[in-house]
Amino acid sequence: MPDEDPEILEDLTRAIAARDGSAFLSAAEKIHHADLAAAYEDLSRKSQAWFVRTLPSEAFSEVIAEIPDPLVEEALDYLKPSQQRQVLEELPDDDRVDVLQDVEDDSKREKLIGLLGESEERELTRTLLEYPEDTAGGRMTTQIGHVSVKMTVKEALDHLRPDLEDTETLSRIFVHDGNNQLAGKLRLRDLTFNAWQTPVGSIMQPIEHTVLAETDQEEASIAVLKYDLFALPVVDQENRLLGVITSDDAMEILSEESTEDIEKQAGLTGEQSEEGYLNTRITTHFSRRVIWLVGLAILSIAAGAVMFRFEAILKGIPLLMLFLPMIIAAGGNSGGQASMVAIRAMALNELSGRDALKVAWKELRLGAMLGLILGAAIAVIAIFILPLFHPEVAPGITFSAFGSAVAVALAVQVTASTLIGALLPLGACAIRLDPAVIAAPAVTTVVDVSGMLIYLLVASTMLGLGG
Repeated sequence: MPDEDPEILEDLTRAIAARDGSAFLSAAEKIHHADLAAAYEDLSRKSQAWFVRTLPSEAFSEVIAEIPDPLVEEALDYLKPSQQRQVLEELPDDDRVDVLQDVEDDSKREKLIGLLGESEERELTRTLLEYPEDTAGGRMTTQIGHVSVKMTVKEALDHLRPDLEDTETLSRIFVHDGNNQLAGKLRLRDLTFNAWQTPVGSIMQPIEHTVLAETDQEEASIAVLKYDLFALPVVDQENRLLGVITSDDAMEILSEESTEDIEKQAGLTGEQSEEGYLNTRITTHFSRRVIWLVGLAILSIAAGAVMFRFEAILKGIPLLMLFLPMIIAAGGNSGGQASMVAIRAMALNELSGRDALKVAWKELRLGAMLGLILGAAIAVIAIFILPLFHPEVAPGITFSAFGSAVAVALAVQVTASTLIGALLPLGACAIRLDPAVIAAPAVTTVVDVSGMLIYLLVASTMLGLGG
């Protein structure tokens, strides 16, 4: 829902319900375009159509860049071709490409591009659409300030002035050489506080970081934040400047990637929906959840098989059941922690599949330390506190032996689960799978089964019981 003044939003809602165009436009002028997009998402289809046709093209061009992807194509369909052209021409080049990428019908996308006529925008749009949506080239903006190294400060300012309104950022101005290759960068203040005849080449700064257009968008965004950049140059193989990833682009990309990772960690499959929870169809929610739930349910049968295999031991010492949930939960918790830490490190490019042995050695030691502490705590409870409740163990088995078996099993389970949780994401990376897909539900299921097996094997061995 929008975060604007509730009274203004109520005015907007009433105007839409009454189809009062004058009141609608008056309220819309006071609302940020991002909040208008949120309000649009909650409307019925008839109201959405009226909203689109009533709002001026210039204002709607800002709104359409913010509405969820699944609603973009339908929103464009509400407009006449002349209005579609106006909206597309008003959009910055990167937003225009994003909007067109949301149009699934190829023939319809071609018609929309054709509305741009023989303009430079049409050719630029076609070029940008050639880059995959999830690459730096697919997310960059080309509306940037650039000057030649051969210019003076005055010539550079004169060159930048005609495009002042259309340039997305002048916080960084890029300098190219005679062969159109990236040579350096300037700040606007470098131009405004130097003498007019100063050569640009004498005041420009070196370019420290660039990315190729084919670079993954998440990697480019991480570089923007890591090196505290206002704009990250996107270049081709010959180091020619194509565009930039701005800091606000980077935040938006990382927000999308974070949402995607969180959903995968929760066992959700398929494309993430940009629509709000209540506006997303129940069939979409169903399709994204059902596959993992069915798969993990089948895998969990292995836990039942383990219990069936050790049925005689559990009947012989029913007290083992008291600690079984704790053993499983401790393994799930430690494995989940290790998995999340590994995934985060991989997302920040701190780890890769080549580091598997180093990670294994580190997590093996860490898991052993955690397991020993937890095992010691449970041993105290099982040996000294549990007897106070006078439970029955089994003939010939002391609480000391029983508590020691539980403690050793817990230590082994935590150690193994920590190792498994850290290595599963790296294993997924090695076979070119997204590490996030094996987190949470998958790790939990695996360590649940392994934990039950470890617990009952250790108990039966240390207590001298037949398996």
